[in-house]
Amino acid sequence: MNINKLSRIQKQFILLVVDIICLFFAVWLGFSLRLGNMYPLNVEFLKILLIASIITVPIFIYLGLYKAVIRYVGTKALWSVFQAVGISVVLWGLIAIYLDFGMLKTVPVIAGVILLIFVGGGRIIARDLFSRKTRKFNEINHKKNILIYGAGKAGVQLAKVFEFDASVRVKGFIDDDKNLHGRYVLGLRVYKFSDAVDNFNLLEKESKKINEILLAMPSISRVRRSEILAKLEVFPIKIRVLSGITELAQGKINADSIREINISDLLGREAVSPIQSLLNVNIKNKAVLVTGAGGSIGSELCRQIINLTPSVLVLYEQSEPALYEIEKELLNLQESMNIQINIVPVLGSVVDQKRVERACRTFKIQTIYHAAAYKHVPMVEKNISEGVRNNIFGTFNCAQAAINTKVETFVLISTDKAVRPTNTMGATKRFAELILQGLSQPDKQQNTRFTMVRFGNVLGSSGSVIPLFKEQIEKGRKVTVTDPEIIRYFMTIPEAAQLVIQAGAMGEGGDVFVLDMGDPVNILDLAKRMIRLSGREIKDKENPEGDIEIVFTGLRPGEKLYEELLIGDNVSATEHQRIMGAKEEVLPWNKIEVYLEQILSASKSENEIDMRRILQSAVIGFEPQCGVVDVLFDSSQFEVSL
Repeated sequence: MNINKLSRIQKQFILLVVDIICLFFAVWLGFSLRLGNMYPLNVEFLKILLIASIITVPIFIYLGLYKAVIRYVGTKALWSVFQAVGISVVLWGLIAIYLDFGMLKTVPVIAGVILLIFVGGGRIIARDLFSRKTRKFNEINHKKNILIYGAGKAGVQLAKVFEFDASVRVKGFIDDDKNLHGRYVLGLRVYKFSDAVDNFNLLEKESKKINEILLAMPSISRVRRSEILAKLEVFPIKIRVLSGITELAQGKINADSIREINISDLLGREAVSPIQSLLNVNIKNKAVLVTGAGGSIGSELCRQIINLTPSVLVLYEQSEPALYEIEKELLNLQESMNIQINIVPVLGSVVDQKRVERACRTFKIQTIYHAAAYKHVPMVEKNISEGVRNNIFGTFNCAQAAINTKVETFVLISTDKAVRPTNTMGATKRFAELILQGLSQPDKQQNTRFTMVRFGNVLGSSGSVIPLFKEQIEKGRKVTVTDPEIIRYFMTIPEAAQLVIQAGAMGEGGDVFVLDMGDPVNILDLAKRMIRLSGREIKDKENPEGDIEIVFTGLRPGEKLYEELLIGDNVSATEHQRIMGAKEEVLPWNKIEVYLEQILSASKSENEIDMRRILQSAVIGFEPQCGVVDVLFDSSQFEVSL
C-alpha cells in the first residue's frame, strides 16, 4: 500500500489506530515491568485500557497531534506529544486509582514514559523514513543542483524550503565566515568560496554538477552584493538572489522569495536616507497633481506621494489603461496602509490647458509634478512634431494653468539628454526648462515657483535597454548593443522619485537641480554581466561554442555615446548630498515668446525642418546627430504599397 496516495483523513485514521495500539502496549508493559512478570489481560486491565483510551484519544485530537504533517514534524509537534501524553496519563491514572481498578500508583508513570517513546519516537522514525525516501527520489529524479551562498538564517530557511522539492537538490553552502568552513548545517557542508569552486568544478560547464547558485544574504549592502556577484559571474552558472529581509523577519521564505538578478544588484550604489522635512514640504496635507501619472517616473512619484499623506492626489494621464492601473494600485496601497486620501483619476492631455486648469481649480492644487513627456529618443526623432507638441507646448500649457490657478510649486521632470542635445527629445526638454526659467523671472509672475530636476536613465523604465537585454537573454536571442563605447548613467526609479520630491522642495524659482547618478556604466560591460549571471556564456571569436552573441547595431537616430548632466561647470552643493544646483544661461521671456510663436507656426504647417532650425537657435549646443527622419516628413525610408 502506498501511504502517499491515501487521503489526509485516511492517514489520520491510521495514525489514530497506531496510537491506540501504542497505548495498549504502554499500559500492559507498565504493569509487567512494575510486577516483574507478564501481566495477564484480565478484566481490571481492560477497564483501565478503556478509561485510558477514552481520555487519551480526545486529548491527542484536541492538542493537534493528528494535524501535524509527519514528514515536517519538528520540536513544536514533539512538545505537543509530551503535553498530550502527560495530561492523559495523569487523568486516566487518577481515575483508575479512584475507581479501585487495581491500579498501582507507579504504573501510570512507567506507562507514560513508554507511551511517550512510542508516540514521539514513532513520529520521528516515520519522519526520517519519509525524508530518506524523498531524498532517494530526489537523487534519481532531481532536475538541478544548487549551492546556497550564505549559511546564515536566510540560507538555512531556504535550504529547508527545498528539502522536499523533487526538482531541486541543495549540494551545500558557501559562506565567507571562516568559523563555518568545514562544518555542517542541516547535514550540508559549508564551503569557503575557493573550496566550492574546486569541489564542484564550477568553471566546467559540461560537468553539470551545479546548475544554480542562490545568494541568500538579504541584509547585506548593495556594495557587498555587487562584489559577490562580480566574483560569481565568471562561472557559467545561473545566479539568483533572495529578494529581501521582510520575508526573513516574518519567517515566510519560500520559492517565490527568490528573484532574478537585476541591474540594481550590479550597480552597488547605496541609497541615501531622505531628509524628511524636504519630503513633506510640498506634499503633506496638500493637494497634489501628477501629470503622466501612469508612466515609469509618474507612477513611482504617486506611490511615494501616497506615503506622505497629501489631502488630494490627482492622477493626470492621457493613457486610459495606464490611468486605470495606477489608480487601482494606489487604492489597494491606501487600503493596506489604512489611510484615507482622495485619489482622483483625470483622463486628459497636458496639451489641453483648459482641462489642466479645470483640474487644478476644482481640487485647489498646490503642487504639480510634471512627469508627462515623450522620452524615447529614436521614437521622438521619427515623430518630431508630436515630440515638440507634447514636450514643449504640453509643459508651457501646464505652466500657464499653474500660474492661472495660483499653484504654489511646479516641478518639471527633466533629463540629462537636455544637456548639449543631439536629438529632438533632448532639445524639447531643454526648451521646456527655458520656458519655466523664463516664467520664473520676477517681472513675469510671482504666483508659482518653478523648479526643474534633471537626471539620467532610470532602471526598468519604458524603452530602457535593461528589459530589452533581459528579454533577449531569456529567449536565447542575440543581444543588441548600439556601440561598444556607449555609456549611460543609471538610477533606480524609487531613488529618482524620492530625490525629485526633495529637490522640488529646495527651489526658489527657476532652479535647475541635477541628481548625482554615480559612476557611468558601459552598456557593453552591462550586457556581458547580464549574460554571464543568467548562466549563459558569451559567444564570440574566443568562445564560438558560447550561448549568446552580442551584436552591434550602430547608434540610433539622435543617440550619442555618452550623456552629461551639466551644460557648464557652474554647480553648487545643496543640503542633500545627492542633489546639486546648476546655474545655466537663461533666455529673457520676450525671446522665448518669439521662439514659441515660430515653433507653433512650424508645427501647424508640419514643417519639421523649420522646427529643428528654430530649436537649434534656441537651445545652446543642440547639434543633431542625424538628418530629419520623421516618418511623415520622409516616407521614402519605408516601402509603401497601395
